[in-house]
Amino acid sequence: REPLWPEQGWALLQLLLMASFSQAEDPVCTQRGDSGNPVLSKDGDFILGGMFSFHSSWEDRMDNYTHKPMPLQCTSLNFRDFQFAQTMLFAIEEINNSTDLLPGISVGYKIYDTCGSVARSVGVTLALANGNEIVSVPPKAPCTRPAHVQAIIGETSSSPSIAVATVIGPFVLPVISHFATCACLSDKTKYPSFLRTIPSDYYQSRALAHLVKHFGWTWVGAIRTNNDYGNNGMATFTETAQQLGICLEYSVSFFRTDPYVKIQKIIEIIKASTSRVIVAFLSHVDLDVLLHEFSYHNLSGYQWVGTESWIFDSQTAKMDIHHILNGAIGLSIPKAHVTGLREFILDVKPLNSSNNELFIEFWETLFSCKFKELKSSADIQRECTGHEDLNGVQNSFTDMSLMPIFNNVYKAVYAVAHALHNILSCNKTCNKNVQLDPFTVLQHIRKIHITTKERDEVYFNENGDPAAKYEIINWQPRENGVVEFVTVGLYDTSLAPEKQLNLQNKALIWARNTKQVPVSVCSEKCPPGTRKVLQKGRPVCCYDCIRCAEGQISNVTDSVTCVRCLPEFWSNERRDSCIKKEAVFLSYEEIMGALLTAASLFGACMTIGVILIFFKYRKSPIVRANNSELSFLLLFSLILCFLCSLTFIGQPSDWSCMLRHVAFGITFVLCISCLLGKTIVVLMAFRATRPGSNVKKWFGQTQQRLCVTAFTLIQVVICIIWLTTFPPFPSKNLLQFKDKIILECALGSAVGFWAVLGYIGLLAILCFIFAFLARKLPDNFNEAKFITFSMLIFCAVWITFIPAYVSSPGKFSVAVEIFAILASSFGLLICIFIPKCYIILLKPEKNTKRNMMGKKVPNSL
Repeated sequence: REPLWPEQGWALLQLLLMASFSQAEDPVCTQRGDSGNPVLSKDGDFILGGMFSFHSSWEDRMDNYTHKPMPLQCTSLNFRDFQFAQTMLFAIEEINNSTDLLPGISVGYKIYDTCGSVARSVGVTLALANGNEIVSVPPKAPCTRPAHVQAIIGETSSSPSIAVATVIGPFVLPVISHFATCACLSDKTKYPSFLRTIPSDYYQSRALAHLVKHFGWTWVGAIRTNNDYGNNGMATFTETAQQLGICLEYSVSFFRTDPYVKIQKIIEIIKASTSRVIVAFLSHVDLDVLLHEFSYHNLSGYQWVGTESWIFDSQTAKMDIHHILNGAIGLSIPKAHVTGLREFILDVKPLNSSNNELFIEFWETLFSCKFKELKSSADIQRECTGHEDLNGVQNSFTDMSLMPIFNNVYKAVYAVAHALHNILSCNKTCNKNVQLDPFTVLQHIRKIHITTKERDEVYFNENGDPAAKYEIINWQPRENGVVEFVTVGLYDTSLAPEKQLNLQNKALIWARNTKQVPVSVCSEKCPPGTRKVLQKGRPVCCYDCIRCAEGQISNVTDSVTCVRCLPEFWSNERRDSCIKKEAVFLSYEEIMGALLTAASLFGACMTIGVILIFFKYRKSPIVRANNSELSFLLLFSLILCFLCSLTFIGQPSDWSCMLRHVAFGITFVLCISCLLGKTIVVLMAFRATRPGSNVKKWFGQTQQRLCVTAFTLIQVVICIIWLTTFPPFPSKNLLQFKDKIILECALGSAVGFWAVLGYIGLLAILCFIFAFLARKLPDNFNEAKFITFSMLIFCAVWITFIPAYVSSPGKFSVAVEIFAILASSFGLLICIFIPKCYIILLKPEKNTKRNMMGKKVPNSL
């Protein structure tokens, strides 16, 4: 590489020469760089600036940085921004012709073509603020002057608007955009002079999330334009979606100039996805690129959810020849109409306009024709006449579907005009001597609240944004293949949160032209009776449905937890409601209760039968020989023992709980006291037969009665103490069975219960010991043997009763207690009285005094 010293030296010399010559000339203020001239302009008392992308792209150029770069060569005429500029001209013409608004004041304009370039937009901004003219100033005077324009209308998209607002912000020159929706532009600390007549994407993104949630789509994909519009809008949508329980399976970005490999990768991601809904935060240009790829790969059947950038764009609908977007739903700016605007836009005179080059290019593109120059520049032969009829043309220029955006441009111009009207104190005339400054204009624009001739309100909030109101649009294809944009609802942020989304009762068309709402979920809804359990490593929308455990329910869809039923309730089979537990107790109606009742009554009747037999044969030796008084008292106590078991059957109550334990304790003590008395009598009788014995004198009838009474009174005292301190009471056992309530009698004082039972056991052991000692006495009919056997049975029954009672569940524990009572009662009755009845009834020859008193050789037991 050759050294650059000669070139650098020459450049330094030129710089020195320029500096020396500048000393001799008048000082001037000049703009560095060249932003070009406005494509449309008109002089006036006050000038409005305009920035529109009349061309959407530019030719690539190779800069070697050895000379000044050439101006951008713009390509691809953009009919949309041409319409926006026409709307601005229409509004200015209306204002200039008005006698009420800015009377006597002419409003001019300077409109630049930014070619969709952010860098060019910045240059144009400075040109509008400073002007392109060379301005001479006196020596030592500051090189400053008022802003060249009073306000700037534009830009159309968010990224260039951000650049423009950043550059112009320190100079507080008002910039009003009609289509830049990025929520970031609401930050007044960064963009203090930026305003707009279109709502912020903050509201649109949230509205889209609520719309997706309304249709039950919790598993969606997202595609966005890789610029400020798409990235900021999708960030707000994602944040709101997460709050609403919506999950994004994928979120991809691309720009129309991205390499094909990146777009192909996006197609593969969508192919591999399981979600059926695509939220597209795209500009219409980027969507056009994506539609081509979707059509090529035949990716149809997805439900598209769109933004205002493309959802009501008729040109996008015409490009969708494979009906990829059929059934799409999304948000658009509410429909609007500006009287006379359509006729003004279509009234284009290419050769009579202020900028022939732009209008000629427009006309040639519109009609696909060419204005040809011949040899003489004055002699022009045209294939285009310049008077072609626009009514027969069907393209994006003659399409007025973007009228809501045209209306935004219209309102922006009128906002500036009304602010100037207020500043100049206009009535019938205006004070032209008022010195305008950008800050004053900005402040007055912020404060306006006007109504246009179409009854549209124009005002700005503290962030420079208008009220957010959207129409919900549904793409509905018709028989002729044309897509109709049907308004199916409204979203109005000025209403209460629960009323903001309002869908009308209109039939919606969905993907694949169906009328059934598509389903797009990662996991199906969990029905009542189940709860959601997240799948490991996956989003919260992906989960398994686990059935609620016993005793727990969930009565709503997609419940995250199961609620435990109250103690007296239990879950049903479906686990979706709590039902009252079945109350369980030993009743007379069930088989077990009936059998125990029958056994109890049978035992009582059997005892009564024995009493009748004994009463009839009370004079017989066998009855008289066995202490008939104690025998009758024992039989009476056995009747009570049989009958007390009935108190254990039936639903427990306060009285039945106290009665059953007291009756059981006292009757059995009475019974065993009689047996103990009989045993003592037998022992005393044996002792009395010995010479010189005086035992019978000390244990006669009176002593026997006192003995029985004393033993029984002790149990009565124990029961009274138990009942007065902590008596038995009915309780509900909720723990032993999961799905049942056991109605039982709680012991109250466990000490009282075991004292009653222990006292019975003590008497039974004493009776058994005395009977055992008297078993070998040499009487022919020794009653002690039968008492011994009965006590063996009694003790065996009650010893086995304790573990059986403790281990038996619910009503079976009551049945065990009743069985123990009946078994011990039958044991006493059968062992003591049945042998005597046998002799009385079947062996009367043995029922003699001689036989009763006979002696025999004692046998070992």
